[in-house]
Amino acid sequence: MARRHPPLADVHAAAGASITEFGGWTMPVEFDSIRTEHAAVRDSVGRFDVSHMSEIEVTGPDATELMGRLTTNDVAGLSPGEAQYACITRVDGVILDDTVVYRLADRDGEPAYLFIPNAGHDAQFTEWWTDHREEWGLDATVDNATDDWAMVAIQGPDSPDSVAAVTDDSVTDLARFEHTTGEIAGCECRIARTGYTGEDGFEILCPTDAAEDVWTAFDCQPCGLGARDTLRIEAGFLLSGQDFDPESLPRTPYEAGVGFTVDLGSDFVGRDALTDQHATGVGRTFVGVTMLDRGVPREGYALVDKAGAEIGQLTSGTMSPTLNEGIGLGYVGVDHADSGRPVGIVVRGSEKRGEITELPFHPT
Repeated sequence: MARRHPPLADVHAAAGASITEFGGWTMPVEFDSIRTEHAAVRDSVGRFDVSHMSEIEVTGPDATELMGRLTTNDVAGLSPGEAQYACITRVDGVILDDTVVYRLADRDGEPAYLFIPNAGHDAQFTEWWTDHREEWGLDATVDNATDDWAMVAIQGPDSPDSVAAVTDDSVTDLARFEHTTGEIAGCECRIARTGYTGEDGFEILCPTDAAEDVWTAFDCQPCGLGARDTLRIEAGFLLSGQDFDPESLPRTPYEAGVGFTVDLGSDFVGRDALTDQHATGVGRTFVGVTMLDRGVPREGYALVDKAGAEIGQLTSGTMSPTLNEGIGLGYVGVDHADSGRPVGIVVRGSEKRGEITELPFHPT
């Protein structure tokens, strides 16, 4: 399959960014260095091209019912201008993907939504939504709008000032998970107070042909996927396909530490299984791990108890630029999940000392 290129690909190449493949897209992994970019977001502000994220629009008389039956959160409770984090689950409650759902203004008197699955999942979930619409006989239009939109994230404690400098400063009055429209560089954009770094921030959707104008309107550190990964690990955020995967790492929202996205009062695919799991509890849970010996914890490393018995596995890991220590995310049995509990991390056959750590590693 041919790789997809973001509308800012030429801009990134001209800036000398290192490029990587992610989710079927060629994306910048770093511009200067991961540490420089990470520090900019923690200390001031940085900008990310996140145009690899998917965008799917759902409109029509039954749009609310369709969205509510295919995502785990309370879609019906959203008003225009609000958004929510949710999971998409299959019938056994396993997460297919996580997503942000935007409630848009009504169109022709009918409800309208935009939801953002992860990179490379747009065709999959356009089909998932369309198939279920047909199965349930619902009246809703489902459009894969991924190629219509570019997405820029402005993240960090100084992000409100950066956004206010290029658009109506009332945008900075948005609360977390609220969104509005505003003009940037002469283009009408959708601006949301959301992000994936653990810092205050905004994510901006603009038409693809305006991507360069919007990107260059911000005078701050450009950041790549490398810093985005270290920032989200410090914040304890899941990465689709790595911290959960329906085939290689099947996990439910309760196991993955995002049970707050589940509204058992909604009739969504997977609700019955999750109702049962909510009642009985989980056998494993998502945790942070800090390395006490020298080294960097990585995906796939086994976690063991003091007797050397395997109790879990890491799914993500990095050397934290903020904390200057190795940190990781993964799953352990619930009996081993207490914060501060010693744990062994098996690194290339050698056991290193670590401990279970309460998430997030860095205050968000």
